[in-house]
Amino acid sequence: MTPVELSRTVLHAVRRAVDAGELSVAVPTRAVVAPPGPGGCGDYATSIALQLARPAGQPPLKVAEVLRPHLLGADGITDVVLTGPGFLNISLDRAASGVGLVGEILRRGEWYGYADGPDGRVVQLHCPYDLRAVVVADAAARLLRSQGALVRVTAEGVEPAWTSVLGVTVDAVGRAPAELPVNVRPVPAPESADPMSLGRDAGRWALLHPAPHDRPRADDQHLVQRESNPLFRVRYAHARARAATRNAADLGFTADPDPGPVPVTGSDTGTPNGTATVTAPLADAAPQLLVALADHPRVLAAAADHRAPDRLARHLVTVADAALPFLPTVLPRGGEKPSAAHRARLALAEAVGAVLAGGLDLLGIDAPDHL
Repeated sequence: MTPVELSRTVLHAVRRAVDAGELSVAVPTRAVVAPPGPGGCGDYATSIALQLARPAGQPPLKVAEVLRPHLLGADGITDVVLTGPGFLNISLDRAASGVGLVGEILRRGEWYGYADGPDGRVVQLHCPYDLRAVVVADAAARLLRSQGALVRVTAEGVEPAWTSVLGVTVDAVGRAPAELPVNVRPVPAPESADPMSLGRDAGRWALLHPAPHDRPRADDQHLVQRESNPLFRVRYAHARARAATRNAADLGFTADPDPGPVPVTGSDTGTPNGTATVTAPLADAAPQLLVALADHPRVLAAAADHRAPDRLARHLVTVADAALPFLPTVLPRGGEKPSAAHRARLALAEAVGAVLAGGLDLLGIDAPDHL
């Protein structure tokens, strides 16, 4: 079960509670699910009970108690625990959720996490005559459009070089009427900094990766190809994921997120004869990576809502850092033959490539297949 599917399941639980007369509320159009916070447990948590408490005229904990049995009856959910004032902490079937997540990413490709269509929102972004503000507005507009919004970007000034070098686009330039205030105003880059000297990709990253209230650092550190450079780690992880697909093709096998039970051998199986069967190869291969990939739609929505492309940039670093230790395990080693486990790992690697490529594209940054 993917986060999007889980969100729908939560809404279905609310609908069933309303139809049964247990709650008297309007069913919301969206239920936010996210990794549990401090004091939480399970795979995901939702605050839907707190959201519905006031219109239901009941304490949040009572609303959560009403919703719990409806969630427990859903396929793919193994447990629901109530914590705090009424948070619902949901545990998923690890095998089913990993396969479903990777399958959904491979189906959607670089558009994983995008809205299914327009949502009716019309957003106006207006920024001052400042390079960083224009770049942030450009990326925020891309994020908002990915979530179904119609966006118009205006600026009080734009240099032609900002477009030719960094690829920013705006719909109109000039002073806006008083009723349209500046609503994109990050801390500008230092006067001594020259992000355009870094080129499009590193220049945009230097301006987008820091939080809006932090002053960006635009120096050659964004160009070095070493682990200390977050942009390099993200692009390197993407290139390694793409290389895994090419190398697997040379070895004659393709990706399959659900290859069935996978036999394994070795002293770490915990069995007397050194053999065992792994029923959830994806979940066992890289659990933290699956968590990061599953969080991608939530991050896109939050980054769009807050006009904060830095959230996406930092999330891509999280995905890359979780993927880099995993990617060397994708292909057979030595005289090993391709197995079902390798096909499952390759599917996960291809999902990593899709998420990183799609995320970088929303930031206006290229994702090369070779690095």
